[in-house]
Amino acid sequence: MSKPAVLVARAVFPEVLERLSQHFEVSSNQADDTWSADELAARLAGQQGVFTTASERIDAALLARCPELKIAANMAVGYNNFDLDAMTARGVLATNAPDVLTETTADFGFALLMATARRIAESEHYLRAGQWTKWSYDLFAGSDIHGATLGILGMGRIGQGIARRGAHGFGMDVIYHNRSRLTPALEAECKARYVSKEELLRQADHLVLVLPYSAASHHAIGAAELAQMKPTATLVNIARGGIVDDAALAAALRGKRIAAAGLDVFEGEPAVHPGLLTVPNVVLTPHIASASVPTRLAMANLAADNLIGYLTQGKPLTPLNDAVLAKG
Repeated sequence: MSKPAVLVARAVFPEVLERLSQHFEVSSNQADDTWSADELAARLAGQQGVFTTASERIDAALLARCPELKIAANMAVGYNNFDLDAMTARGVLATNAPDVLTETTADFGFALLMATARRIAESEHYLRAGQWTKWSYDLFAGSDIHGATLGILGMGRIGQGIARRGAHGFGMDVIYHNRSRLTPALEAECKARYVSKEELLRQADHLVLVLPYSAASHHAIGAAELAQMKPTATLVNIARGGIVDDAALAAALRGKRIAAAGLDVFEGEPAVHPGLLTVPNVVLTPHIASASVPTRLAMANLAADNLIGYLTQGKPLTPLNDAVLAKG
């Protein structure tokens, strides 16, 4: 009996490819070439499964050209690269990689917050350029983190991880806004207090965005929201590009309407709005919040587990569109 065929659309750990090859005929992209939608569709011809990252779009147009596809397994917790309605209509299962990256991403979010508040990147650039000639009382004086008000927009697992770090490690006053309020037990564990979005914007000394991207959250932070923040506040986005209006943020940073920003995600990434590249009071990182070796390996293995579980036994671990499973 021939093995199912799967495509691994991006470079991945060799040991994960080896695991997959024990169950499937694997086509891979270890050169990590960037494929257009047409190229991806052509390579998916005859494949039953695809291992994706957040950069491969699985939508109705692609699915119409890939009638044998049964599952797309994302090596990411976010899945805005998937058109779930189109996939469900075609009977294609979607899976993601939740939980395994929570603590690593929360670590990074807090690191980015600290780098932003304490002007670490800005001061390093200054030092490397040979501009440091003497000490002065206000040289790169930033804002405190301990005892400050930490605001979190989006209070899922990663948001809760950041809240715990702030409240327990730095004695921060944690406030949050979410589509649904946490249970009293979780609020107590995170030492977090629920507020309206408007109050969150007004009160936060440091605002961290951890909400999923959707049409409803597109530009959740734009010019109007930035205008409600304290001029001394910092903004950190480790969620998804498009949640922040990057053009409005660049203008706010240039005009010192907020103090600083730390960004790991961008609209249209890997392109970055040019306005963000010319202001000094922003820390920029290339979508690396989950990038520890153990966590990225766990993410890749979970995507592989979903492919193996579904195509060999009909039992994926983390399905997103259960209606496909219900159809049998």
